[in-house]
Amino acid sequence: MEPSGRRRKFLILGGIAAFVLGLFLFFSPRLGLAKHHFAYLPYFGPKETLLVERDGSQVVDTIYHQVPPFTFIDRYGRPFTEKNVEGKIIVADFFFTTCATICPKMSVQMQQLQLKLDDPSYADVVFLSHTVDPEHDTPEVLDAYARKLEADPDRWKFLTGDAAAIYRQGNTGYWLGALEDTLNPERFVHDSRFVLVDKQRHIRGYYEGTTMAGMNALAADLKMLMKEEKIKAAEQVQRAREAK
Repeated sequence: MEPSGRRRKFLILGGIAAFVLGLFLFFSPRLGLAKHHFAYLPYFGPKETLLVERDGSQVVDTIYHQVPPFTFIDRYGRPFTEKNVEGKIIVADFFFTTCATICPKMSVQMQQLQLKLDDPSYADVVFLSHTVDPEHDTPEVLDAYARKLEADPDRWKFLTGDAAAIYRQGNTGYWLGALEDTLNPERFVHDSRFVLVDKQRHIRGYYEGTTMAGMNALAADLKMLMKEEKIKAAEQVQRAREAK
Protein backbone atom coordinates (compact mmCIF):
# COMPACT_ATOMS: atom_id res chain seq x y z
CA MET A 1 0.00 0.00 0.00
CA GLU A 2 1.27 3.49 -0.84
CA PRO A 3 2.12 5.86 2.07
CA SER A 4 -0.71 8.18 1.09
CA GLY A 5 -3.19 5.29 1.12
CA ARG A 6 -1.94 4.10 4.51
CA ARG A 7 -2.26 7.63 5.89
CA ARG A 8 -5.80 7.89 4.59
CA LYS A 9 -6.71 4.57 6.19
CA PHE A 10 -5.34 5.73 9.57
CA LEU A 11 -7.27 8.98 9.29
CA ILE A 12 -10.52 7.15 8.61
CA LEU A 13 -9.99 4.69 11.48
CA GLY A 14 -9.01 7.54 13.78
CA GLY A 15 -12.16 9.45 12.86
CA ILE A 16 -14.35 6.43 13.59
CA ALA A 17 -12.65 5.89 16.95
CA ALA A 18 -13.11 9.55 17.86
CA PHE A 19 -16.79 9.38 16.89
CA VAL A 20 -17.38 6.26 19.02
CA LEU A 21 -15.52 7.83 21.95
CA GLY A 22 -17.62 10.97 21.59
CA LEU A 23 -20.82 8.94 21.72
CA PHE A 24 -19.60 7.12 24.80
CA LEU A 25 -18.77 10.37 26.59
CA PHE A 26 -22.07 11.95 25.61
CA PHE A 27 -24.28 9.10 26.77
CA SER A 28 -22.24 7.99 29.77
CA PRO A 29 -24.51 8.21 32.88
CA ARG A 30 -21.48 8.50 35.16
CA LEU A 31 -20.27 11.64 33.45
CA GLY A 32 -23.81 13.00 33.27
CA LEU A 33 -23.18 14.81 29.98
CA ALA A 34 -26.41 13.68 28.33
CA LYS A 35 -28.86 14.48 31.07
CA HIS A 36 -29.52 18.03 29.90
CA HIS A 37 -30.63 16.72 26.51
CA PHE A 38 -33.43 14.58 27.97
CA ALA A 39 -36.86 15.87 26.86
CA TYR A 40 -39.35 16.02 29.73
CA LEU A 41 -43.05 15.46 29.16
CA PRO A 42 -45.24 18.59 29.16
CA TYR A 43 -47.49 19.64 32.05
CA PHE A 44 -51.25 19.97 31.57
CA GLY A 45 -53.94 21.92 33.37
CA PRO A 46 -53.95 25.42 34.89
CA LYS A 47 -50.70 26.92 36.08
CA GLU A 48 -49.50 30.12 37.73
CA THR A 49 -46.18 31.93 37.93
CA LEU A 50 -44.80 33.34 41.16
CA LEU A 51 -41.77 35.36 42.20
CA VAL A 52 -39.84 33.34 44.77
CA GLU A 53 -36.62 33.90 46.71
CA ARG A 54 -33.85 31.52 45.67
CA ASP A 55 -30.14 31.79 46.47
CA GLY A 56 -30.52 35.39 47.55
CA SER A 57 -32.37 36.58 44.45
CA GLN A 58 -35.91 36.59 43.12
CA VAL A 59 -36.72 34.20 40.30
CA VAL A 60 -39.90 33.28 38.45
CA ASP A 61 -41.26 29.87 39.46
CA THR A 62 -44.11 28.00 37.76
CA ILE A 63 -46.70 26.25 39.91
CA TYR A 64 -48.38 23.46 37.95
CA HIS A 65 -51.82 22.02 38.58
CA GLN A 66 -51.96 19.08 40.99
CA VAL A 67 -54.68 16.46 41.17
CA PRO A 68 -56.38 17.34 44.49
CA PRO A 69 -56.71 15.00 47.48
CA PHE A 70 -59.64 12.57 47.31
CA THR A 71 -61.56 10.01 49.32
CA PHE A 72 -63.27 7.15 47.47
CA ILE A 73 -64.14 3.50 48.14
CA ASP A 74 -62.38 0.56 46.49
CA ARG A 75 -63.79 -2.76 45.24
CA TYR A 76 -63.49 -4.23 48.74
CA GLY A 77 -65.46 -1.45 50.42
CA ARG A 78 -62.35 0.13 51.95
CA PRO A 79 -61.57 3.86 51.95
CA PHE A 80 -59.09 4.81 49.24
CA THR A 81 -57.34 8.20 49.29
CA GLU A 82 -54.39 9.97 47.69
CA LYS A 83 -52.27 8.52 50.51
CA ASN A 84 -52.73 5.08 48.98
CA VAL A 85 -50.95 6.20 45.82
CA GLU A 86 -48.34 8.45 47.38
CA GLY A 87 -45.05 8.19 45.45
CA LYS A 88 -46.76 6.41 42.55
CA ILE A 89 -47.25 7.20 38.88
CA ILE A 90 -50.98 7.07 38.06
CA VAL A 91 -52.85 6.05 34.94
CA ALA A 92 -56.50 7.04 35.49
CA ASP A 93 -59.76 6.73 33.59
CA PHE A 94 -63.57 6.97 34.07
CA PHE A 95 -66.14 4.34 33.13
CA PHE A 96 -69.26 2.52 34.37
CA THR A 97 -69.96 -1.19 34.38
CA THR A 98 -73.25 -1.11 32.43
CA CYS A 99 -71.74 0.98 29.62
CA ALA A 100 -72.18 -0.73 26.25
CA THR A 101 -70.26 1.69 24.04
CA ILE A 102 -66.67 2.79 24.78
CA CYS A 103 -66.20 1.33 28.27
CA PRO A 104 -65.66 -2.31 27.29
CA LYS A 105 -62.95 -1.27 24.84
CA MET A 106 -61.32 1.03 27.40
CA SER A 107 -61.36 -1.68 30.06
CA VAL A 108 -59.72 -4.19 27.72
CA GLN A 109 -57.08 -1.63 26.78
CA MET A 110 -56.33 -0.99 30.45
CA GLN A 111 -56.18 -4.76 31.02
CA GLN A 112 -53.65 -5.14 28.22
CA LEU A 113 -51.59 -2.24 29.56
CA GLN A 114 -51.55 -3.90 32.98
CA LEU A 115 -50.27 -7.12 31.43
CA LYS A 116 -47.72 -5.25 29.31
CA LEU A 117 -46.32 -3.56 32.42
CA ASP A 118 -46.30 -6.71 34.55
CA ASP A 119 -42.68 -6.36 35.58
CA PRO A 120 -40.97 -5.27 38.84
CA SER A 121 -39.53 -2.25 37.04
CA TYR A 122 -43.10 -0.87 36.84
CA ALA A 123 -43.86 -1.38 40.53
CA ASP A 124 -44.42 2.37 40.98
CA VAL A 125 -47.23 2.47 38.39
CA VAL A 126 -50.87 2.11 39.47
CA PHE A 127 -54.13 2.20 37.50
CA LEU A 128 -57.24 3.96 38.84
CA SER A 129 -60.63 3.37 37.22
CA HIS A 130 -63.41 5.60 38.60
CA THR A 131 -67.06 4.73 38.03
CA VAL A 132 -69.38 7.58 37.03
CA ASP A 133 -72.39 5.52 38.15
CA PRO A 134 -71.74 4.99 41.85
CA GLU A 135 -75.41 4.28 42.60
CA HIS A 136 -75.24 1.07 40.59
CA ASP A 137 -71.52 0.36 40.77
CA THR A 138 -71.21 -0.70 44.39
CA PRO A 139 -68.00 -2.30 45.68
CA GLU A 140 -69.53 -5.72 45.04
CA VAL A 141 -70.35 -4.84 41.43
CA LEU A 142 -66.89 -3.38 40.88
CA ASP A 143 -65.25 -6.47 42.38
CA ALA A 144 -67.14 -8.76 40.00
CA TYR A 145 -66.23 -6.51 37.06
CA ALA A 146 -62.57 -6.45 38.10
CA ARG A 147 -62.49 -10.23 38.43
CA LYS A 148 -63.74 -10.66 34.87
CA LEU A 149 -60.86 -8.47 33.70
CA GLU A 150 -58.38 -10.38 35.89
CA ALA A 151 -57.36 -7.04 37.37
CA ASP A 152 -54.38 -7.15 39.72
CA PRO A 153 -55.86 -5.92 43.05
CA ASP A 154 -52.52 -4.42 44.08
CA ARG A 155 -52.04 -2.34 40.93
CA TRP A 156 -55.44 -1.76 39.30
CA LYS A 157 -57.95 -0.06 41.59
CA PHE A 158 -61.66 0.30 40.86
CA LEU A 159 -63.16 3.23 42.75
CA THR A 160 -66.66 4.37 43.66
CA GLY A 161 -68.05 6.83 46.22
CA ASP A 162 -69.97 10.08 46.33
CA ALA A 163 -71.15 11.01 42.83
CA ALA A 164 -70.47 14.74 43.20
CA ALA A 165 -66.93 14.03 44.45
CA ILE A 166 -66.26 11.69 41.51
CA TYR A 167 -67.51 14.19 38.93
CA ARG A 168 -65.54 17.00 40.57
CA GLN A 169 -62.41 14.89 40.55
CA GLY A 170 -62.89 14.12 36.88
CA ASN A 171 -63.81 17.62 35.74
CA THR A 172 -61.45 19.79 37.80
CA GLY A 173 -58.96 17.24 39.13
CA TYR A 174 -57.97 15.28 36.06
CA TRP A 175 -59.63 17.71 33.61
CA LEU A 176 -61.61 14.86 32.06
CA GLY A 177 -65.33 14.95 31.34
CA ALA A 178 -67.40 12.97 33.88
CA LEU A 179 -71.09 13.62 34.61
CA GLU A 180 -74.62 12.27 34.67
CA ASP A 181 -76.70 13.19 31.64
CA THR A 182 -80.40 12.34 31.72
CA LEU A 183 -80.68 13.11 27.98
CA ASN A 184 -78.07 10.49 27.12
CA PRO A 185 -79.40 6.96 26.39
CA GLU A 186 -76.81 5.50 28.77
CA ARG A 187 -77.39 8.30 31.34
CA PHE A 188 -73.69 9.03 31.84
CA VAL A 189 -71.07 10.93 29.88
CA HIS A 190 -67.36 10.46 30.46
CA ASP A 191 -64.11 11.00 28.63
CA SER A 192 -62.62 8.20 26.53
CA ARG A 193 -59.07 9.28 27.33
CA PHE A 194 -56.63 7.96 29.90
CA VAL A 195 -54.60 10.46 31.90
CA LEU A 196 -50.98 10.08 33.03
CA VAL A 197 -50.07 11.63 36.40
CA ASP A 198 -46.58 11.88 37.89
CA LYS A 199 -45.52 11.21 41.48
CA GLN A 200 -46.14 14.85 42.42
CA ARG A 201 -49.75 14.53 41.11
CA HIS A 202 -49.07 16.69 38.03
CA ILE A 203 -50.90 15.77 34.82
CA ARG A 204 -48.35 14.82 32.15
CA GLY A 205 -50.40 13.43 29.28
CA TYR A 206 -53.75 12.39 27.77
CA TYR A 207 -54.27 9.34 25.55
CA GLU A 208 -57.19 7.95 23.59
CA GLY A 209 -58.27 4.86 25.51
CA THR A 210 -60.08 3.13 22.66
CA THR A 211 -57.20 2.85 20.17
CA MET A 212 -53.92 1.00 20.03
CA ALA A 213 -52.20 4.18 18.85
CA GLY A 214 -53.29 5.93 22.02
CA MET A 215 -52.14 3.09 24.23
CA ASN A 216 -48.79 2.80 22.48
CA ALA A 217 -48.26 6.53 23.01
CA LEU A 218 -49.16 6.11 26.69
CA ALA A 219 -46.70 3.23 27.13
CA ALA A 220 -43.91 5.23 25.46
CA ASP A 221 -44.57 8.37 27.54
CA LEU A 222 -44.79 6.29 30.69
CA LYS A 223 -41.24 5.05 30.11
CA MET A 224 -40.10 8.65 29.60
CA LEU A 225 -41.81 9.73 32.81
CA MET A 226 -40.17 6.91 34.78
CA LYS A 227 -36.76 8.05 33.50
CA GLU A 228 -37.60 11.63 34.43
CA GLU A 229 -38.58 10.57 37.95
CA LYS A 230 -35.25 8.77 38.36
CA ILE A 231 -33.34 11.86 37.19
CA LYS A 232 -35.28 14.09 39.59
CA ALA A 233 -34.67 11.69 42.49
CA ALA A 234 -30.92 11.62 41.75
CA GLU A 235 -30.81 15.42 41.55
CA GLN A 236 -32.64 15.68 44.86
CA VAL A 237 -30.11 13.37 46.51
CA GLN A 238 -27.26 15.42 45.04
CA ARG A 239 -28.77 18.68 46.34
CA ALA A 240 -29.19 17.15 49.78
CA ARG A 241 -25.51 16.13 49.81
CA GLU A 242 -24.40 19.58 48.72
CA ALA A 243 -26.53 21.21 51.42
CA LYS A 244 -24.69 19.33 54.18
